Amino acid sequence: MLVQLNPPIPVETPKGKGQAVIVIDYGPDFDLLWVVFDDHTGECWTWKNQYIRGVENITMDRRVPEKKPAAAAPSKTGALSNGNGVSAGVANGHDRLG
Repeated sequence: MLVQLNPPIPVETPKGKGQAVIVIDYGPDFDLLWVVFDDHTGECWTWKNQYIRGVENITMDRRVPEKKPAAAAPSKTGALSNGNGVSAGVANGHDRLG
């Protein structure tokens, strides 16, 4: 099923904000596909449902969620750091059993 959205729905995609103009539904075993025109470049992209987010809309009480603190990044040795230079986990990044 192909549905033209009239009016287009403003959405957030991995490439930025855009206007969704068509939704494609191939049935229960498939993701919805959203046809979106990028606000900045005008490019047309098709995105799976998992990559589409509604933009902030105060009238509908849809707020932008607060960003969570960044997860610990691996150090040069491959171990996770707790942010103060102390490594947690296995120093070489490999778990060894026995």
